[in-house]
Amino acid sequence: QVQLIESGGGLVQTGGSLKLSCTASGVTFSRTVMGWFRQAPGKEREFVAAIGFSAETTMYADSVKGRFAISRDNTQNTVYLQMNSLKPDDTAEYYCAARRNVGRIDTSSPQAYDRWGQGTQVTVSS
Repeated sequence: QVQLIESGGGLVQTGGSLKLSCTASGVTFSRTVMGWFRQAPGKEREFVAAIGFSAETTMYADSVKGRFAISRDNTQNTVYLQMNSLKPDDTAEYYCAARRNVGRIDTSSPQAYDRWGQGTQVTVSS
């Protein structure tokens, strides 16, 4: 059974930092592309960042480039999202996701991922 457990969310002031973690079980983690998405109330789920098997390949949404960094530790089955210079627009529920089968669907699309965590709330106050 695949499980993705996120942690690290919370309340932070504008300009602050948070580091999210997502630990996976039930998957061959070192062969799984991992992504982070977020969803604000009333909005669609949007791509934040993704990382390849060995962390050599990363991609980011334009809105977070230069502020967020995705990383992974395959020995701990964990993916991280370091978020710096946070803005109120970053307020959302953040989800990690696992893409176990690499196909034609773009990595930034939620449809590319087949397993999701339960989410962790990030709130940035102005």
